[in-house]
Amino acid sequence: MVIKNKKAQMKIQQMMFMLLAVTFLFILVGVFFLAIKLSTLKQSATSLEEKNAMLLVSKLASSPEFSCENAFGAKASCVDFDKVIALKEMKEYSDFWGVAEIEIRKIFPASNEICTSQNYPNCGIVKVFESKKNALPPSTNFISLCRKEVSERIIYDKCELALLMVSSEEKG
Repeated sequence: MVIKNKKAQMKIQQMMFMLLAVTFLFILVGVFFLAIKLSTLKQSATSLEEKNAMLLVSKLASSPEFSCENAFGAKASCVDFDKVIALKEMKEYSDFWGVAEIEIRKIFPASNEICTSQNYPNCGIVKVFESKKNALPPSTNFISLCRKEVSERIIYDKCELALLMVSSEEKG
């Protein structure tokens, strides 16, 4: 009888080890599955932020804070340079758009000089908003950067080709 009890105990121990091994296997598979799901979740969150930035770039040029409205006629993707320079000085708008950076770069005529109220309009880069947060690569869109110009007592619209760049902030 002692031998039968030892065999039964051995069978019970083997069954426990097998149950533990199967349990650990399922736990490892579950952890692996969660790791994959969490990494794809982070990627999709970043992708969603980039899509939102692209939509914001498209909408920003037509927003009242940036758009030319009817001051320069009906122009698509027209940004008023005067408004942008004034908006740059207003710190109240820093969290209004929910992005890390907004920048406008003149393409033609090109200049690497950062715009201030002193060197306006003879500059090439307007940093409308720049935060200290981690920024993703910018989403861009071509725009017409327009302002009123005076030449020999004639007021005319001067529009230049520019690039509107919006960077969303990196999550995580």
